[in-house]
Formats: sequence, structure tokens, C-alpha cells
Amino acid sequence: MTVTSSRSAPPPRHRTGGGNGRRSAPPKPDRRRRTGGGEGRNPQRNTRRSPQRNSRRGPGKTPRSRRIRVTLAIVLSLLVLLGAGAGWLYLKLDGDITTFDAGGLSDDRPADTAGENVLVIGSDARTDGNAALGGGDKDDIGRSDTAFLLHVYADHQHALAVSIPRDTLVTIPPCKLPDGTWSAEQHNTMFNAAFSMGQTDKGNPACTQNTVEKLTGMRVDHTVVVDFKGFAALTDVVGGVDVCLPNDIYQKDLSPGRATRGDLLFAKGEQKVSGQKALDYVRIRHGIGDGSDIGRIKRQQAFVASLLKQIKEKGLSPTNLLPLAEAATKSLTVDPGLGSADKLISFAMSLKDVDLHNTKFVTVPWRYEGARVAIVEPDASALWSALKEDRTIDGQNAGGKKKATPAPTPTPVSGAGIDVAVYNGTTVSGLAAKGAARLTAAGFTVTGTATASSQAHATTVVQYGPGLEKSARTVAQAFPGARLEQIPGTALNVVLGDDYAGTSGTASPAPTTVPTQVAADARSADDNPCSNLTYG
Repeated sequence: MTVTSSRSAPPPRHRTGGGNGRRSAPPKPDRRRRTGGGEGRNPQRNTRRSPQRNSRRGPGKTPRSRRIRVTLAIVLSLLVLLGAGAGWLYLKLDGDITTFDAGGLSDDRPADTAGENVLVIGSDARTDGNAALGGGDKDDIGRSDTAFLLHVYADHQHALAVSIPRDTLVTIPPCKLPDGTWSAEQHNTMFNAAFSMGQTDKGNPACTQNTVEKLTGMRVDHTVVVDFKGFAALTDVVGGVDVCLPNDIYQKDLSPGRATRGDLLFAKGEQKVSGQKALDYVRIRHGIGDGSDIGRIKRQQAFVASLLKQIKEKGLSPTNLLPLAEAATKSLTVDPGLGSADKLISFAMSLKDVDLHNTKFVTVPWRYEGARVAIVEPDASALWSALKEDRTIDGQNAGGKKKATPAPTPTPVSGAGIDVAVYNGTTVSGLAAKGAARLTAAGFTVTGTATASSQAHATTVVQYGPGLEKSARTVAQAFPGARLEQIPGTALNVVLGDDYAGTSGTASPAPTTVPTQVAADARSADDNPCSNLTYG
């Protein structure tokens, strides 16, 4: 019996000689005959088209096509690797940044002002390898060696750095301690004691920020702490910084406890320093000028100005900023608002249009009080007022296109049946009476007016005892921006702050120009590094 498949193949259309039964492809045309001009075709045209026909007919590619594909593959691979590398670097930078606890910031903070305020603290902590650069006990507590408040004007074309001497006598407000409690307010205390509050090796940046806000009445937007390692690394990355010495400096000038003069550290005149040498330069206090901290501040200002000039000359681009960020972030402690590489570099990029000549350095108006430094008033207040209004040290308005925020208007409110006492928490006379008049006009019963125990309230506070929160919120409606604070007892008080003083119309207009002496002592970032370096 013969078996036949149900899926028989159709008979082949073409066969070659021989009876093997296989299917074969149709015979290919003889291309050699075509080049001879037969069949009425243009032989040159056919010659040019034949490679294209070949590429269409077979899977193979021409050498040129393969080169293009390989090149594209290499370029795409490089882009992927570069993107991955940049992402890895950003992650690495993020991991290097240390942030401090924002819970240590005061609840009684000034209102936002024009421009941006950045507090820069130089820490002389001896931990994490810093002892090798700065000497001292590796178990020592963190201290602030230098500090300045940088005000970046709203036009992003001007900036002013105000140095605050570490021996300045100030009021240190309550600060959060390591155990979670808050310290008592301290009066007539050295400024750098704020950073040491809590006696930790890393210091207390939040306490220093609270102190600066209380001193200036200005809100600090960001705080940055740089230690010895970070400072030295920055100077290495930029290739050194130009500095100038008015005389020769020896080892004994840097370490007065030495028995002998020691080796020459710096020769008189202009030179470039980096790393340890740069750190030694900014720390020198003795053997130059009158040996005071004020004189050292002048040299530190000159150094920072020269550093900024060096960075600006290289260009503020992400390519140039990334190495700086990598060097700095290993030794930076910042507020949470700057706690990522992206935020740090974005902030740096926002400064690219600030002109060197319009970047100024001054010291808060001061005088000696014994061995300490006291702040001179009303000169200091005039300086803070000018910055709040975004005016430069020569009185120009540097607010740019940013419009001044209009004073808030009270929300219509009925205070019928609510008793409240009014306290003046500022130095503006007659403020409590004005606040009382506002409350009375709204139907509140004012039980009395007085001066608060502290006259340094930046913002208005409504204090209330248990069960009086609803009434306190009604009182707060009469003072936009006021915050609530629960207190023991049954009292309901409103303590008026500087924010109300600035909108009440009772105080004389704040001065808008910086005192002449402050402006005269200012240094520009493009000044000669050898100018105005000593005091006394």
C-alpha cells in the first residue's frame, strides 16, 4: 500500500538539470551582460546603481554604512556613560553633604526680606582629620573661627558680606541643646559662644543662625559651615589664591607659644597659596598689624575676595563647579535647604552675574569694650536697615525687578468679649499704645499696656493660656503674620514685634544708607590683594 502525505508541497516551478527532486531558485540574470549595454540600458547608470541594488537584495551592508552605525553606537554609549557618571557623581556629592537639625532654629524668626541672606561660618573643629591642619586637641568642642553674613541683592548683580568678630558681645537667644532642651537667653556674651552651645564636637550652627537673626533682625535663608579640610581643599582645586603680606611671617607668629621664631612661613609681598599654606594665612593673628582679630578679619576678607575672583575667572559653569563641589561637600555642614548637590550648584549658579566690583566686604560697626568688641549703634541698625531694603552701601536700590511686598492689611475682625493685654517687644516707643488702639477699634477690651521683658522680638506673638486658643486666633487676625504661643496661666497677651513696628506708621523711617565710615572701609572683590590689610 502506498502512503501519501496530506501536506504535499506544490510542484516546483523551476528545476535544474538532474532529477534529485529539489526545489531551486529561478536563474539569476547575468549582470556581466548588462554592463555591455545590452537590452537598451545605460551602462554607466547601471554601474552606479548596482551597489544600491546589492544592498537591497542582501543582508550585508556597505563599509560606509557599517562605519556610521558603529560611530553612532559609540556616541550613544558615551552619552549613556557620561549621564550615568554625572548621576553617580551627584549621588556621591549628596552622600558627602552633612545637614544640621532645622529643629534647632528659633520659632521667633524675622520675616522674609528682599534678596537672600547666607550665613557662612568657618569652624575650627579638630575632629575628622582637621586636627592635623589646625592643631589643638582632637577632642575639643566645635568653635567658630570666623563668620560673615552674605547678602545677595535681589538684582543678583550686587552682594555684601558683613563680618561679625568672634569676640563681639551679643545676646544669644534660647538654643536647642543635644538633649532636646533649650538654653536660657544669654546677654552680653561673646558671639562665638553660640556655635559652642551644647559643647559638641560639630558645633551648633542653628544657635549661631538664631543669634545672627536676633542681632540683625534679618531672616537667614541658608547657613553653611566650612571646616579646615573643606577650606584647604577648595584652595587646592582652584589652583591657589593670591594673597599679600605686609611683612615676613614666621612659625612663632602662627603659634605664639613657641620658644623660638622658627622657620619663615611667608615672605613679605604678594604670592599664591593653597592647602595648608592658605589655612595658615587666614589664621595668622600675631606678628602682623596690631595682632587683633579685627586685623585678621581684614585679611580674611581679602582672601575670600581673591578666592571669588579666582573662581569667577575660571567661569561659573557646572563643569567647573562640580570639582569645587566635590572638594567642598566632604567638609560642609549646611541647612536642609542646601542639603543636596543640585541645590548647592543651583545656588552657586545664581551668583554668576554678581559683578566682582559690586561684591563688597565690610565689618559690622564696632568699638572696643575692654578686651571685647561692642557693636556701635545706631550705625549697625542703619546697616541692617539698608540691607533689608536691598540698598547698597552707597545707597543705590539693588532690588532689580522685584517689587516691594506691600504691608499686610488686618483682616476685619470682631473682638467683642475678648480681654487682651498689649506689650511692646521692640525699642520703638509708643508701639503698645498703637497696638491697643487697633484692638480697641476692633471691639477688643485692652486690659493694659506695658513694655515686654525682651525688646528684641522680630515678629509679633500672641500668648495664650489653656482654653484661650480660639480667642488668641481672633487676636492674631488683627496682626497679620503673628504667631501663637501657649503659656501657663490664664493670660491672653499680644507682644508686638519689629514686623508690626515696620507697618504701624509710628516709627520714624529706618535709615536707608550705610554710615560713611562703614562704606569707606569696604573692600571690593576686585581690589588689589595688597591694599588695606592691617589695622592698628
